[in-house]
Amino acid sequence: MFSTVLIANRGEIALRIARTCRELGIRTVAVYSTADQDAPVVRFADEAVHIGPAAPRRSYLNAAAIVEAARKTGAEAIHPGYGFLSEDPDFAEICAAEGLTFIGPPPAVLARLGDKARAREVMADAGLPVLPGGNRTVDTVAEAVERASSVGFPLIIKAAAGGGGRGMAVVREPHDLPRIYAEVRATGQAVFGDSRVYLERYLDGARHVEVQVLADSHGGVVHLGERDCSVQRRRQKLVEETPAPGLAPKTAASLHEAAVRGVRATGYVGAGTFEFLVTGDGEFYFMEINCRIQVEHPVTEMVTGVDLIGEQLRVAAGYPLTLTQADVQPRGASIECRVNAEDPRRGFLPTAGTVTTFRAPGGPFTRVDTHLEAGQRVTADYDPMLAKVVVWAQDRRQAIARMQRALSELAVEGPGVQTTVPFLTEVLAHPRFLDGKHTTTLVDEMTAQA
Repeated sequence: MFSTVLIANRGEIALRIARTCRELGIRTVAVYSTADQDAPVVRFADEAVHIGPAAPRRSYLNAAAIVEAARKTGAEAIHPGYGFLSEDPDFAEICAAEGLTFIGPPPAVLARLGDKARAREVMADAGLPVLPGGNRTVDTVAEAVERASSVGFPLIIKAAAGGGGRGMAVVREPHDLPRIYAEVRATGQAVFGDSRVYLERYLDGARHVEVQVLADSHGGVVHLGERDCSVQRRRQKLVEETPAPGLAPKTAASLHEAAVRGVRATGYVGAGTFEFLVTGDGEFYFMEINCRIQVEHPVTEMVTGVDLIGEQLRVAAGYPLTLTQADVQPRGASIECRVNAEDPRRGFLPTAGTVTTFRAPGGPFTRVDTHLEAGQRVTADYDPMLAKVVVWAQDRRQAIARMQRALSELAVEGPGVQTTVPFLTEVLAHPRFLDGKHTTTLVDEMTAQA
């Protein structure tokens, strides 16, 4: 096992990784920007290195500074968390060239699957169902118009290098295509440094269901069940849960099998997530693979008892998985709510200010992953997520009640700081959510009625 791991990230995921490392006896190195110099992980880690100013491209996306920090501190491996450099094949290659272990899939796998259009092609070849659309990117408006005629409307334009719900937009009418095409290309270039886009048929009223997988370099592959992530704003998740409510056992089994088949077809190693759209009649279609740990991984941990970060570390160090498929016995139900510094009444616009009061909920089977503390400044430099509240119960109804109670205990107060907590409470009480019949349109419908 590694003796020292550098955590190339910030916020709650950096602290989450550091905690598992400490349990495994691994020394940790945190990196931090000027804006995060007082972050909890800076104090929690065994060593911390300043890597630049607040701007991500000069700190958490600065590969040279991160590698230099690893070299100076004697780190043998780098855990990228999620976001930032976590799915960057170039960074993985740099790590390999420097003799550092990148805790994630091999660079070649990242290059093949991190490109969303290419991943569609790979999965189609492996026999997974994909939505109508080209497996190639479209480089001009004329080409987009031509492709759209075969894809049909509504369609969605996606950045090939996109992720996290960014770099995509729905086109419902042909006359909107040129404008939206240009907007998505511009977003792809600005956010991901890659303007390539592709087209895909858009399904109204589908569910977003994903499958968590783990794979080692010895041929071991397991899935850890599915998660429903249909409660979204701007195609970014707000509430996640497992198991997916109301999903027919046959459909769930087919999703699990498809994800495992995709892993074996690509030589995937590490933790990953296969994302699917599921229709009301149980048909499903592959969307993309997230080649990293997911924000919502705690709900899977709660029902399986598996430490996903621990498995990532062991696999990256060359060990086989500690479990087989027969060992995976999910129990009960778990729900996660993302507490963001956003104002739902103003289109979920980010909010900023200083948090003067922070009280986390407690009680049975309640987990809070956060980096937030009283006195902390919330800025627009980074993702607006402040905390993840996660609960477990014997069944979904109990889990919803427990989450409602937990959110009622949570306090995040300070001038200028608004959070998604009131809206999350409304979601949990919505009849369609309670019945498990919600789809990816639920949040849009709720905000349209407000």
